[in-house]
Amino acid sequence: MKAFKNIKFINNNHDNIKQILQEMEIDKVDGILLDLGVSSYQIDEETRGFSYIKDAELDMRMDKTQELTAKYIVNNYKEDKLAKIIYEYGEEKFSRQIAKKICEVRRNAQIQTTKQLVQIIENAIPEFAKHKEGHPAKRTFQAIRIEVNNEIEPLYNTVINSIRALNSGGRLCIITFHSLEDRAVKNAYMDALREMYMSKRFTILCLW
Repeated sequence: MKAFKNIKFINNNHDNIKQILQEMEIDKVDGILLDLGVSSYQIDEETRGFSYIKDAELDMRMDKTQELTAKYIVNNYKEDKLAKIIYEYGEEKFSRQIAKKICEVRRNAQIQTTKQLVQIIENAIPEFAKHKEGHPAKRTFQAIRIEVNNEIEPLYNTVINSIRALNSGGRLCIITFHSLEDRAVKNAYMDALREMYMSKRFTILCLW
C-alpha cells in the first residue's frame, strides 16, 4: 500500500461516514464499498472470545477500547432482554430456554468464559435439535457479538448517509453476510428510492 500516494487510512467506524467525510472536508464521493463482514483475524484470535470452539474469556469486542463486553451482557442483561437479543440477532428458536438457563447459572456464579457459555447453551437446547444446523452455540454467539458491537441498529442510517454522500451517478456497493444485515440494507435502499422518486432528483439502481 505504501506505493500508492492517493490512499488514506482512517481508523473509524463506517457508521460515522458522515462525520468522517466532514472532517476530511469531502463533500461528495463517486463510490463507496461497505464490507459488513467481521474480521476473520479477530474471530480466530483465541483471546478475543468470539469463538464457540476455543475457550477464552467472554469479550467479543471488535474495538477493545469500548466498555461493553459479552461478559457484561451475559451476566447483567435481564432474562427477557437476553431472550429478545438471541431471538432477533441470532434467529434462535430456543432463545427463551437459553436465556432462562443463563440466568439460572449466573445466580450462583458469574459466567466467565466461552466454554461455560457453550455448556449452558447445550444444556438448554433439546437433544434432537443440537446438531441440526451446525454447532448449537453458533446462533447465540452471533447474537451476543452483534449486540456487543452494535452491528445492526446503526446500519440503516449508515446506508442512508452513504447514499447522500454520493455524487450524481455515484455507486454504493454493500457486501452483507446474513439476513439481518440484508434486511436493514434493503429497507434503507427502498426508503432512499422513495425519497429520490418523490423529489425527482435522480434515479437509483438496486441490484439484490
